[in-house]
Amino acid sequence: MQTVLGANGQIGSELALNLKLNYTSDIRLVSRNPKRVNDTDELVSANLLDAQETLDAVKGSDIVYFTAGLPIDTAMWVQQWPIMMRNVIDACAQHNAKLVYFDNTYMYPQTSEEQTEEIRFEPFGPKGEVRGLITNMLLAAMREGKVDALICRAPEFYGPGKTQSVTNTTVFDNLRQGKPAKVFISDSTLRTLIYTPDASRAMALLGNTPDAYNQTWHLPCDDNRLTYKELVEFANKVLGKSNNYSVLKKWQLKLVSLFNQQVKETLELLPRYGVDNIFVSDKFKKRFPEFHVTSYKTGITNTLSEQG
Repeated sequence: MQTVLGANGQIGSELALNLKLNYTSDIRLVSRNPKRVNDTDELVSANLLDAQETLDAVKGSDIVYFTAGLPIDTAMWVQQWPIMMRNVIDACAQHNAKLVYFDNTYMYPQTSEEQTEEIRFEPFGPKGEVRGLITNMLLAAMREGKVDALICRAPEFYGPGKTQSVTNTTVFDNLRQGKPAKVFISDSTLRTLIYTPDASRAMALLGNTPDAYNQTWHLPCDDNRLTYKELVEFANKVLGKSNNYSVLKKWQLKLVSLFNQQVKETLELLPRYGVDNIFVSDKFKKRFPEFHVTSYKTGITNTLSEQG
């Protein structure tokens, strides 16, 4: 049995498809209101903030994928993430299930230095601090031999379906709707973005590779990084449009944040948009040379081909 915790999101849904296609039909999807992805999926309703419900959801699992997300809300993150991580670690330990954790880079330094699996944690704000905290909780459990686990880490998303990210929302969605794109801070810095179907496919592969455990892995991204200027230009080419874009400077975003809570919640991430973002996934590519990484041009074309 392979179980996906937080199965309703884009990553969890695509993960379920990949598991069924390549590894097993014995799949359990867990969320508060789970929805079937494959016709053979087992659905379990559970709240990961409840220790007993988490234990029950994990029972009988060989591999557990922790892909749950929370709304971008600092207070909620600080309160709920540590509880969920503790419950998931304890449940996997009690039921002797392997754990695959889907992580992000919020705790990384927001500088232009190369980001490898060995880079230090240097969070800029409370969301980065709590993400670093829960990752360190899992790393400690791994070192102590409490749980057999691996960490899959990804930079900002882009992609089809329910993919949620700054780039999808402010650039691709706007352009598809005939509106000018909104670019944060700079249009000339290089971005590393991960295509969500690649992230899920890579996570399924790692979870089903025994020697991948007790390690951290950067999930694979196209190394032909583009600037937002180049992203907008290519998107317009795909759409056959000539929509422009505007660059929102830090002072403008701070002003907007006074009356827009969603923008306020992104302020701690702003420094990363002012510098090149060089997320390095060489470790994965060397271990799995046969894995095909989707190019930005193909990924953007697929993302924009959806009706929006």
